Amino acid sequence: MISVFPGNHNTEFDAHQGAVLLFETVHGQLLAIVDATAVTAIRTAAVSGLATKLLAPPEAGDLAIFGTGTQARLHLEAMLLARPIRRVRVWSRTPEHVRAFAERESARHNVRVEAAADPHSALEGADLICTTTSATEPVLRGEWLRPGVHINAAGSTVPFTRELDTAAMVKARVYVDRRDSMLNEAGDYLFAHKEGALGPDHILGELGEVLLGRVAGRGAPEEITLFKSLGLAIEDVASASHIYHRARANGGGTAIELGGSHFGSA
Repeated sequence: MISVFPGNHNTEFDAHQGAVLLFETVHGQLLAIVDATAVTAIRTAAVSGLATKLLAPPEAGDLAIFGTGTQARLHLEAMLLARPIRRVRVWSRTPEHVRAFAERESARHNVRVEAAADPHSALEGADLICTTTSATEPVLRGEWLRPGVHINAAGSTVPFTRELDTAAMVKARVYVDRRDSMLNEAGDYLFAHKEGALGPDHILGELGEVLLGRVAGRGAPEEITLFKSLGLAIEDVASASHIYHRARANGGGTAIELGGSHFGSA
């Protein structure tokens, strides 16, 4: 259950407000209500972390992050878990946000986060890139990409915006969370498709297919790989189920009785 209020930007409220409702599968009873803001933020970055484990070069550790919001923060956490990160640079359109992010996250993770002046300089030497911006026009250009880099593109999730230009999409071996979503919702793909630069066959596979061994992941070291993240409901269900069972085991959350049924909130 979700509502979107763009006017919440620059306020104490997130633009996306919602809850994940978890039901059991025997009688359909409601088990839990979980804050969707937290679930969406964590599971999005976690899936990018999984994509990085599957697709990025084993030695990748020079990280560039575009964006300074919640997803930038959580993608940094996910990348630190997925690869032995040795260097981090961050860029966004607002310099004061970049400086604040670099200072805060450097202290939080005991790793130096450098503030980049522009997107091109943020990419110098990078072999791992995360785009987590609210940009409507491309901020990552194919001409800047070095061989062997892996990209997690998580910022744009609608048909009319994109973070990557057509050249970047064409250069990359593209993997997705779900093909149908990519073909109908991803501006990064749809703009390039409208320009006649690529078609559906440019999508090599879904992340689940790579996990199951049905689709090959990275091949040659010089390949550029891209995971385009749009989000799946199953990720929310799995997250809510995990949270619910952890809460029951550890005494977390709040139990509520409603109409003779017991359920929890988190």
